[in-house]
Amino acid sequence: MLEHCADIVAATDLPVSADLEKGFGDSPEAVAGTIRSAAKAGLAGCSIEDFSGDMIYPFDLAVERIAAAAEAARALPHDFVLTARSENYLRGNPDLDDTIARLQAFEAVGADVLYAPGLPSLDDIRSVCAAVSRPVNVVVGAPRLGYGVAELADAGVKRISVGATFARLIYGKLIQAAKEIAESGTFNFTDDAMGIAELSGYFKETD
Repeated sequence: MLEHCADIVAATDLPVSADLEKGFGDSPEAVAGTIRSAAKAGLAGCSIEDFSGDMIYPFDLAVERIAAAAEAARALPHDFVLTARSENYLRGNPDLDDTIARLQAFEAVGADVLYAPGLPSLDDIRSVCAAVSRPVNVVVGAPRLGYGVAELADAGVKRISVGATFARLIYGKLIQAAKEIAESGTFNFTDDAMGIAELSGYFKETD
């Protein structure tokens, strides 16, 4: 994972942040080590979540893990943006009060950005933003949300991410095209295909 991150860092002058899931370990010490390794790979930041792969971490352990990550990040010789995630809404526990309590605790121990993916409404997003003072990230992935950048900004959101949505969009278009050929024998999908010259203009060689 971190080798892939290093490749991306080397390919752009922009700062790169990575989704490092639970930090490759359950203990606070493991998460702190992951922060140091992430910085060594050239990352400018990362997100750490409170989900183990099997369960949401107990509140105290979740906070201890973010505290250790924040301490490791602050000890680096350069800025490193730590995003702390509460996974309740993605993991079958749509509890707004607990989500806010976790984000407030993550803020108190040093997280730079707060993130609760899966919040179901703009009102919930607004409640989260009002409950904390650090920047809040919102991921846009659900279809037809009914609101855009302006509405999210008005709700207090400071950062917007798209997660895997671009990749899912591309795979969806590919599957639709394959189904059209298989089911109707037509090629209407080519109307939306970008020309090679235009496409090539979005890429450049790197040393």
